Amino acid sequence: MITTLSSKGQIVLPRLARSQLRLQPGAKLICEIQGDTIVLKPEKQHTIEREYVTDEISGLRVVKKGKDSPVVTTDMVKAILADFP
Repeated sequence: MITTLSSKGQIVLPRLARSQLRLQPGAKLICEIQGDTIVLKPEKQHTIEREYVTDEISGLRVVKKGKDSPVVTTDMVKAILADFP
């Protein structure tokens, strides 16, 4: 992957690198110089792991509910969509 250094000393991390490391805007990176190489490492490793399951009713792959997952009702969805254009 190749990126370009801007006149302000900024670089854009390629999308593939950001997605593989699950980097979001505002992520902090540790910058190390090793010889003539620059190494960027995320300050904190991504700790949220998602487990996907197949929904019994729809057959769609969905994120498995955790013990703290909120219950979403039909009425809640209707209320959210009421103001949708």
